Amino acid sequence: MSDTPTYDLIVIGSGPGGYVAAIRAAQLGMKVAVVEKRATLGGVCLNEGCIPSKALLDSSELFALARDKFALHGIGIDTPRLDLDAMMLRKEDVVKKLTDGIAYLFKKNEIERIHGTASLSGKNTAGLQQVAVTLAVPPPLPEGQQSLLNPPTANVTLSAPKVILAAGSEATGLPGIPFDGQVVVTAREALAFDKIPEHMIVCGGGYIGLEMGSVWRRLGAQVTVMEMLPQILPNMDRQAADALYRSLRKQGIQFKLGTRITGVRKIGSKAIVQFNAGAGSEEIDCDKVLVAVGRRPLTAGLGLDDLGVTLDEKGRVVVDGNYQSNIPGIYAIGDLVAGPMLAHKASEEALACVERMNGKSSTVEYEYIPGVVYTWPEGASVGATEEQLKEAGIPCRSGRFNFAALGRARCMDETEGFVKILAHMETDRILGVHIVGPRASDLIAEAAAVMSFGGTARDIALICHAHPTLPEAIREAALDVHKEAIHA
Repeated sequence: MSDTPTYDLIVIGSGPGGYVAAIRAAQLGMKVAVVEKRATLGGVCLNEGCIPSKALLDSSELFALARDKFALHGIGIDTPRLDLDAMMLRKEDVVKKLTDGIAYLFKKNEIERIHGTASLSGKNTAGLQQVAVTLAVPPPLPEGQQSLLNPPTANVTLSAPKVILAAGSEATGLPGIPFDGQVVVTAREALAFDKIPEHMIVCGGGYIGLEMGSVWRRLGAQVTVMEMLPQILPNMDRQAADALYRSLRKQGIQFKLGTRITGVRKIGSKAIVQFNAGAGSEEIDCDKVLVAVGRRPLTAGLGLDDLGVTLDEKGRVVVDGNYQSNIPGIYAIGDLVAGPMLAHKASEEALACVERMNGKSSTVEYEYIPGVVYTWPEGASVGATEEQLKEAGIPCRSGRFNFAALGRARCMDETEGFVKILAHMETDRILGVHIVGPRASDLIAEAAAVMSFGGTARDIALICHAHPTLPEAIREAALDVHKEAIHA
């Protein structure tokens, strides 16, 4: 056996970009190795992001329903008691089942899984890309699966003609306010508190901050969101973002907008947050400070500088239409390249990247990538906002339908929010859809599908939607584009 195991493709990172790329490449007949620094597969999304946060969001929603709404449905119960330990165990079980599922898919597709830290080290004499790996303690391989790394050593060099960088991203901190994992925390720690905070300050009014704030507010914490901009969710349609803002305030989340945090002074297990909201320096006490002001690509340690891989001003890898960098054979996807840092965006790029390697003409339709904020009510959107269309001078019509007028929403007692459809004034082609309301995360799929086929508001209006259902709101909004809504 060669001292340098050789593959058709090496993937660095096993998140929703990396593991999807590996599986698709294996399906296309490539011999694939994945290097992952974690002991489990799935990356940030599955281990400390998308999945555990949604598990806690669902648990906290059920707790709030039992506490606040069961009586409205004629269900009498004693005051519900929170078992936070059991809630956390359920979250961990959800994560484990899914990470185990990816491990099974790796075995099924004969993908070599390597637990360690990888960096690029140039080409060997055969012209293959080399990846140097510092091995962690290797996990036991599934029964019947053999490794090319035999016997395992502390360091190994792998080679392949193609390498995909899918290392993901990490939370960015505030200047002069370092994370300590106890008081000043990222979302990772906020998903695993061992008790309910008395008062949590959330730095940042974006998706992550609002979702984590919603979890702990429902469970009984006082939550204050501080945002430097004058509004939350700055990239969302203004009407939709304002509706969510009002709803979250009704739920008891406090907001300080146009506010800049200037420092955090820790006193034991507590903290004093210093901030400026335009009227001079102020202070507020809390016991947790969740910093959710953004994320940065994890390119450090990959050896990109030594190889001369071109990065942009934000530290992302510059790639062409095939997701190849300026160094032939080195590719990058997901949070390492330009675009929204979304798990499903990474997965789409993974598929396109691998398929284009194999001669297919796959593409990612970036304009139709939906975004979701999993508060309650949820917010979801795809396409352009009304503000973006006005700025670009694109003429459009707007149709809107409120969930308060929808039978299914009334039955559910979930009447907050609306569906808003923006269609081109002349062609009627749908340019943007924005939803605030129950199960917006599910409803947005219909809009994305119709838009990806170049559909119009009239197309949606002509589709028969089952009654009574939540998707009827989409049809009514489409009818309202031409002022023909029946139930408005």
